[in-house]
Amino acid sequence: MNAVSYSPARRRTLTLAGVATGIALVVATPLMASAHVHVDPGEVAAGSSQTLTFSSSHGCDGSPTTAFVVDIPEGVTSVAPVIDGAYSISRVLGSDGIATQVTYTALAPIEDGLKATMSMAVLFEEATANTDIAFPVTQLCEEGENAWIEVAEDGADSHDLDSPAPVVSVGELAQESSHDHDDAADQESAEGAEHTDDEHSDHADAKDASTETEPGSSLAIAALWLGIGGLAAGLAGLIVAIVRTRPSKS
Repeated sequence: MNAVSYSPARRRTLTLAGVATGIALVVATPLMASAHVHVDPGEVAAGSSQTLTFSSSHGCDGSPTTAFVVDIPEGVTSVAPVIDGAYSISRVLGSDGIATQVTYTALAPIEDGLKATMSMAVLFEEATANTDIAFPVTQLCEEGENAWIEVAEDGADSHDLDSPAPVVSVGELAQESSHDHDDAADQESAEGAEHTDDEHSDHADAKDASTETEPGSSLAIAALWLGIGGLAAGLAGLIVAIVRTRPSKS
């Protein structure tokens, strides 16, 4: 079989085409990896109330975004969407009055490449401790839509999914995480009370000691006055004796 021969110009064209394709793949790979809806914070405590913020900076294959529809999973017992001037907000409520779905409709289409954020205050019930909670999001655009609803199975990597749903990792119960802090506060309070009791005891001892010394002080004052009186009496007797011993004039 004869080898295919290309002219120098043809070889340069093929080489440039290969380089361009390689660059496109390098650039496209991280863009594809980042092209999904994020949620922050990604870690919370069970039994706690948190404000979750969902964000996206892309459209649907370049088409501007018109709305985000967030499905509320089980284990979330309270949902309060945060008012935002960029959207009109609507909710679908369950029989218990808790939202099962929240839709953020953009007042103006959001161009591809602009970052959009949506927030809601939620409460994670205690039973969700040590689990991952997914919030499926459907992104609606002027042309097409993106359904970010895939959840990785146990042991799988969510980065391998084409359309991963935002996931929040729920940790230990909020009161358990603050238990050590409460114990430290109780110990500090007890030490403070003990210190106060010691101060009161020292003050009482000092007062008792002062009270005990008061009789001694009174006796010392009395003795001083008696000494002064005795001295005065002695001087008076001396003067009388001198007067009596002087010879009288004839």
